[in-house]
Amino acid sequence: MARAAGARATPAPKRPPRRRVQPARAPRRSRRPGIRWERVGRLALLCVLGAIVLLYIPPVTHWFQQSQTASREHAQVSSLVRERARLRAQLQALTGPGALERQARRLGMVRPGERPYIIEPRR
Repeated sequence: MARAAGARATPAPKRPPRRRVQPARAPRRSRRPGIRWERVGRLALLCVLGAIVLLYIPPVTHWFQQSQTASREHAQVSSLVRERARLRAQLQALTGPGALERQARRLGMVRPGERPYIIEPRR
């Protein structure tokens, strides 16, 4: 198989270029997209959390009011305990021995046979 000197070799026939196989396309949907369920779920969860927060508001405000009321009542109880102690001391002083005589002398009374003296301050 010798070739002739002046003969040219014929080129091999060209193949048509290979086409890429594209994946099958999904059918086009209408212009209106469908419901996005993940967003609906998030929104529902947000609404539930909001409702829970709203349910916690009245008990929390009631707790603050009770706390303030309790502190006021505690202060009033302390005041009443001090007043009770003062009144007990006054009762003890008024019921002890010689209490009646002290009260009478404070009012300016004297026993029969005693001389009353009045001491006036210097001017």
